Amino acid sequence: MTSPSSPATASGIASGPRTPGFGVHLGSVNPKAWVDVAVEADRLGFESVWVPEHVVVPIETSGSPFAGSDHPPIPPNVPVHDALAMLSFIAAKTTRIKIGTNVFNIGLRHPFLTARAATTVDILSGGRLALGVGASWLRAEWDALGLDFDTRGARIDEILDVLRRLWTEEVVEHHGRFFDFGPVMFEPRPVRPSGPALHIGGDGAAALRRAATYGTGWMPMNHTAEQLPASLERLAALAERAGRTDPLEVTISGQVRRPEDIEPYVKAGVTRIIVQPWARSREAIDEMRRFAADVIVPLGAG
Repeated sequence: MTSPSSPATASGIASGPRTPGFGVHLGSVNPKAWVDVAVEADRLGFESVWVPEHVVVPIETSGSPFAGSDHPPIPPNVPVHDALAMLSFIAAKTTRIKIGTNVFNIGLRHPFLTARAATTVDILSGGRLALGVGASWLRAEWDALGLDFDTRGARIDEILDVLRRLWTEEVVEHHGRFFDFGPVMFEPRPVRPSGPALHIGGDGAAALRRAATYGTGWMPMNHTAEQLPASLERLAALAERAGRTDPLEVTISGQVRRPEDIEPYVKAGVTRIIVQPWARSREAIDEMRRFAADVIVPLGAG
């Protein structure tokens, strides 16, 4: 069995090419099958399973998180579960697999609520939570919640700072632009001493800065394997400037059908590849089994 690929280090160079872990995203499966797919992914040796997240999808929407797309990727009547409640249930049904959000719209909630829910999942799962967070792209969702979409970047930076303090400090008091509260204590603490693993989603400069400052890892949405090296050099420089010495994980969606397909991802320094072996929901479990037999087992990546 080989270990997951070494993530980018402060020098911007991975310590050695090794096999990435493989994750699956439940957003492309009927929600009725989410638990069954997660349980089977755990059994088959997939490294992680990820759920999408929205609070509400207004009928009138525009924009997209994907480059070159001029329409929203989700219809307003899509079934939406509370992501962290769903992960708590999946945690109870699985034993080994990491469970994550891709991505959690962290700016739409008070940091107390996110800290409490994420800590609960982290404890119930034995530290398996991978909290992927993003700045959000759906202006209409922010409007529906009465929040300012145009100041979301500064709001998210403040939230990340408050979360880190709630998870690591004995007493926290905060007086900021968006949140203001006197001394509080936060118990119980997450399994990880620094708090649940934060994976910062996004492709721009702000996402790279947040990943370098707060993140366990970075989750680009519109990068190809060929585009990654230059961005990882920038990420490594930002991490070094922030005083980081621990390596950062890199998670990317990719097309893998055979063991040799991972080569460009390994060369780029990718830690984790989120794959979708199926074309239809009803094929998901059978195609995961095929993927495990054809890719995970030969590579020893389980």
